[in-house]
Amino acid sequence: MSAYDGDRLGPVARSAALAVSVSAFGALAIRVVASLEQFEGDMGATLWHLAGFFTVLTNLLVAVHFMAIAAGWRVSGARVAGLVLWIGLVGLVYHLLLARLWSPEGLAWWADHSLHTLVPILVALWWLAFVPVWSPNWRVLLSWQGWPLAYVVYALLRGGLTGFWPYPFLDPGLNGAWGVAVNLLGLLVSFLLFGAALAFLDHLRLGSRR
Repeated sequence: MSAYDGDRLGPVARSAALAVSVSAFGALAIRVVASLEQFEGDMGATLWHLAGFFTVLTNLLVAVHFMAIAAGWRVSGARVAGLVLWIGLVGLVYHLLLARLWSPEGLAWWADHSLHTLVPILVALWWLAFVPVWSPNWRVLLSWQGWPLAYVVYALLRGGLTGFWPYPFLDPGLNGAWGVAVNLLGLLVSFLLFGAALAFLDHLRLGSRR
């Protein structure tokens, strides 16, 4: 696995990383503003509500990581590829499964498409343009499942304590315990398959540069 030193990134790569970070922070800010009305302007309640969503937390991970990269943080190709995987699945799950469940308007529309479309595309483009190719292995592929699994544990514990289920497929009231288990197994398999596809793509990139 190759790694590169953020201090050695050229100005274009670091400026692009800053642009990704600003875009993610901006999308999150729009989401907060769009949600404030729902909670009668209560910022604490709004932030606590939004902190239940994988989309919001993953976009926050992207924003922080890319701000650090722009500042010269040392990062590995595997770490950036993991971000590509996580934010990419955010976009795919939204557009394939969730977008049809509601029709946001105004700021909410901009927030949804910024978080689920713009940021995933920008992260993937940055990875393709600036991250050196590396040779991924199964240990790395399995490590990419750490963040989704951590979120699932958090969401289930939070939902059990508060009754708030951020996504329909997590709600045992709608699906039953076995239904939720099957849904989570499907998501885990999806992350593994897309992670394998991402690793294969990097193998292709590696081969093309030899």
